[in-house]
Amino acid sequence: MKTRTCFFLSIAFICTLLGTGALGAAGARDGQQDGAVESPERSGQLPLSTVVLFSSGVGYFQREGTVIGNTDLDLYFKTRDINDLLKSMVVQDLDGGRITEVTYSSRDPLTRTLQSFAIDLTGDPGVAQILAQARGERVELVTSGRISGTVVGVESRARDEHAADTFLNLLTDDGMRSIDLARVRSLRFLNPQLQAELDQALSLLADSRSAEKKRVTLGFSGQGERRVRVGYLLEAPLWKTSYRLVLGEEDGHFLQGWAIVENTTDEDWREVSLSLVAGRPISFIMDLYQPVYVPRPKVEVQTYSSIAPQRYEEDLGLAAAPPQAPAAKGSVRSSRAAAPEAELMLEEEYGGDELDLSEGVAAAAQAEEAGNFFRYLIGHPVTVPRQESAMLPIVTQEVEGSRISIYNQRVQAKHPLHGLKLKNTTGFDLMGGPLTVFEEGSYAGDARIDTLPAGGERLISFAVDLDTEVAVSSRSVPETLLSVRIVKGTLISTLSQRSESSYRLKNSDHRTRPVLVEHPLNPDWELVEPVEAEETTRSAYRFLVEVPAGGSEELLVAQERQIDRSVLLTNIDDQRIAYFLSARNVERRVKQALEGLAERKTALARTVSRRQEEEQKVNTIHREQSRIRENMARLDKDSDLYRRYVSLLDAQENQLERALAEIEDLRAAEQRQREELERYILSLDLP
Repeated sequence: MKTRTCFFLSIAFICTLLGTGALGAAGARDGQQDGAVESPERSGQLPLSTVVLFSSGVGYFQREGTVIGNTDLDLYFKTRDINDLLKSMVVQDLDGGRITEVTYSSRDPLTRTLQSFAIDLTGDPGVAQILAQARGERVELVTSGRISGTVVGVESRARDEHAADTFLNLLTDDGMRSIDLARVRSLRFLNPQLQAELDQALSLLADSRSAEKKRVTLGFSGQGERRVRVGYLLEAPLWKTSYRLVLGEEDGHFLQGWAIVENTTDEDWREVSLSLVAGRPISFIMDLYQPVYVPRPKVEVQTYSSIAPQRYEEDLGLAAAPPQAPAAKGSVRSSRAAAPEAELMLEEEYGGDELDLSEGVAAAAQAEEAGNFFRYLIGHPVTVPRQESAMLPIVTQEVEGSRISIYNQRVQAKHPLHGLKLKNTTGFDLMGGPLTVFEEGSYAGDARIDTLPAGGERLISFAVDLDTEVAVSSRSVPETLLSVRIVKGTLISTLSQRSESSYRLKNSDHRTRPVLVEHPLNPDWELVEPVEAEETTRSAYRFLVEVPAGGSEELLVAQERQIDRSVLLTNIDDQRIAYFLSARNVERRVKQALEGLAERKTALARTVSRRQEEEQKVNTIHREQSRIRENMARLDKDSDLYRRYVSLLDAQENQLERALAEIEDLRAAEQRQREELERYILSLDLP
């Protein structure tokens, strides 16, 4: 289709979603969404024709009508909707005309506008501050009498150390007068222009709090009668889904899905074409209505300003095309595939009637791909009064699913849950939502599904399986040394750790029970038993266990991981060296290196021990000499004991000289051995 259009935003994305003739763009805003309402004199010329609701919090609204010749059409929006309108609106004149312009009242920032008046009312000024801005203007005020004059200025005078009075200095015909502002009962400006600006500023303040709708005028130019179209996006509530699932005897089940939509606008949706898009387009809020003034830097001589470098995030998301699947029954037609009609009839336990959800309700939606998303197009015009909601059937057909019990210790420690591995054979994507399960005509439980692409599978659970019990026990196996290597003086040992969990499952039912056991997945551990899981999710392994009727089964889940532990060879002790020398998994070359290290450490330890022994001797001699000298100080020098002490001191001095010499030699030897040990350690590199 060829049309003359005036685009205010790139709309290829929404065109793909809506198909031929439907236009729009993604957008959102803060606050409750309100649709546009025509002015009374133009009512009915651009009625609402199309509504598209997205699962990302926005809605596309399209209006269509006719114009004749050169025409201006008015639409009214609440002020807070203008930003979304400016970001997304698309206008078309389809039959040879053209769009001349779209006009609306601009809105300068309130503070900037107030500052443009002669009297600046920003910051909530008082009377004295207003008069200070009106110096040189003539005013008339009333105190005990009526006084007219020209404002000279405002001054403050201290009444005492805690208070002050404000006076207006006024030049009157009788001279200068100073008037206490506290005694002024009324005041007005005698300059009509200044008084009008003050009134205008006050009116602007009042309008800024007004919630009135703003007019947007669309200009169309052309000849004769022509079709016109206007589309835009506004914030809208998320459309939601809820499902009913009737379980069959085997793997065939019946699914009924409803879409829940809400019209929170101020306008009735009368016979509109309604589409529901499953997807999350990116939406954001940008203030385009309020003028923005860029602060300009004050540039001094030889100074320059520049824009800071910008950083943009990369989109790492990946999307895969869903597999083909058969289409829905009844009026649901899929662009992917087609399938024959299917019908599921189940008996109801109470009342005698059959619970057949395929009777009386037909899907009212056509399902098809829309670009990167999936769209449900309601097959008949929809009417939803303003501030009301509606439920619309979108799925009524058979789906596949195998019954299974699901056990997760963190969900229910004793029993698994009754569940179903549901396969989406509807031919189109299913939005996530609550699911009510019925079996044999009665309520069986509630479940919840996430968004399920066509052909995809998802587990659901809806009740506790009381016929099956599970007991779990866990144990840790002692670490196993795998290897040892030496790198630049550091000994690195690699060890294996093993964790085991045993699941004991007992089935009291008369039928074999397939149980899917969920075991926590730790990315640091490797699954070794069983070798492979039935399924692997982001957080769990899933193992399928067939538990016979009236019997039991055991599942052993073992995981292993390898860890490295490091120790500096300078800090390693003899006990650890002995452990590595006796270990089987240590290579011979590493053992030889450790033996050389042990020999050098032993030699050094002997030298250190001998030095410490000699030092102990020296300390003992010093203590003994101190005792002898104290006794000699109290003895007669001619006594036999005194002469004996002198002889003993002489012998100790000889011992002391030999011990000190030995210590020096041992310290030198110790230093050489330490240096040799360090060189030896640094020379070891056995990866």
